[in-house]
Amino acid sequence: MELIFEISKSGRSTADIPASDVPAVNVEHTIGSKYLRNELDLPEVAEIDLIRHYTNLSRRNFGVDLGFYPLGSCTMKYNPKVNENAALLSGFTGLHPYVDEKSVQGNLQLIYEMQKYLCDIFGMAEFTLQPAAGAHGELTGVMMIKKYFERKGQKRRIVLIPDAAHGTNPASSALCGFEVMELRSNSEGGVDIEHLQSLMTEDVAALMLTNPNTLGLFERNIEKVAAIVHSKGGLLYGDGANANAFMGKTRPGDLGFDVIQLNLHKTFSTPHGGGGPGSGPVGVGKELVDFLPVPRIVKKDDKYKWSEKFPDTIGRVRSFYGNFNVIVKAYTYIRSLGAEGLKHATEMAVLNANYIKEKLKPYFDLPYDRICMHECVFSGNRQVAQNGVHTSDIAKKLIDYGYHPPTIYFPLIVHEAIMIEPTETESKETLDTFCDAMIAIAKEAKENPEGVKNAPVTTPVCRLDEVLAARKPDVCWKKQ
Repeated sequence: MELIFEISKSGRSTADIPASDVPAVNVEHTIGSKYLRNELDLPEVAEIDLIRHYTNLSRRNFGVDLGFYPLGSCTMKYNPKVNENAALLSGFTGLHPYVDEKSVQGNLQLIYEMQKYLCDIFGMAEFTLQPAAGAHGELTGVMMIKKYFERKGQKRRIVLIPDAAHGTNPASSALCGFEVMELRSNSEGGVDIEHLQSLMTEDVAALMLTNPNTLGLFERNIEKVAAIVHSKGGLLYGDGANANAFMGKTRPGDLGFDVIQLNLHKTFSTPHGGGGPGSGPVGVGKELVDFLPVPRIVKKDDKYKWSEKFPDTIGRVRSFYGNFNVIVKAYTYIRSLGAEGLKHATEMAVLNANYIKEKLKPYFDLPYDRICMHECVFSGNRQVAQNGVHTSDIAKKLIDYGYHPPTIYFPLIVHEAIMIEPTETESKETLDTFCDAMIAIAKEAKENPEGVKNAPVTTPVCRLDEVLAARKPDVCWKKQ
């Protein structure tokens, strides 16, 4: 397929602009030559060519509206269109953040109520909706932890992070100046309690824990873990990336977590990536409320206003007031489902993951064979040992069956990992056809390994040189 630049023809355009009826201005003289850019090599195309080009590109894309998207640790659930309808209301889209507070009381009320809903669902004292994404929420949470110990006059320098954690956990900690120490998993895929006890000193600021973890397993000893951390004055941070596994069933605040970050673009059905942006709210226990970022919404006499009068705050973490449009969509989702609906969503997410686990475990190695939560993690070790078929080959072969591949090679503690998260929005029929495809690939890997190693063959672009793409990326068009 040609690039948009390659179909460009001089003189073509999508619209005719009327001749100017005001005198021309010498921009170089008015603005100054040092502030002017050179002419850009923008494509010149007719409207029909423009529409056809991008429509054809869209047909090569894949998303949850087109098919099953079992990307582990990403919760690629269907995004209900009622969320979009609500977010497109003119009272939400036609406003600027600098509009006077008196004119946007409804918008402020929505943000205020959303914070209260999240407090109720997750058992925290207060929430902020400021962070723009999950990793940004992590950073915000760790910044509050740092400020908390600074106010206490303690210079704690270590954050403990399990070996199965998301990579953003150590990154957020390091950005805040903490030293990261790795915490081992035990033979059941949970926290190694003895190792935690040996690492937990009064030099440790926090343990960052994802529960359920990236193996899809609930931490059975969570209350004991919390007690060990708190016994040395540390804080327990909850990475809420996997909140779809427990909303409505249990609350992190009740389990001993002091801070938790969420991903509205995962758990609460707002679009991911190019369909985003994201939103990473952070909830805290009462000990950390004073450190929340500003501005914060204050309600007085049934009126809402922004306030920055919190002396211990970590300050602003972004411009304006969070990704408001995303908050509207998540708010709509919560109001549509209600408490029982959210609980049922979690139950179906866990049921679907366990259904896939049981159907596929005769064909793929299962490193931790116990009841999982919202996702299950297999290993491709058997296929590697049989005929040298790797997890990456299996993932690419799955594309030929019309599915987006699951997450692979993560978590890092599972060799040749295949991480599958079906979410609650998929039917049994969809799960069955997906499992049939995975079983067929497992059989082909044994009987005709080259057929798997050469996949995909049905896509516009097949096997790419991944090493060259990583080491010498060429993603910018340049005029020859």
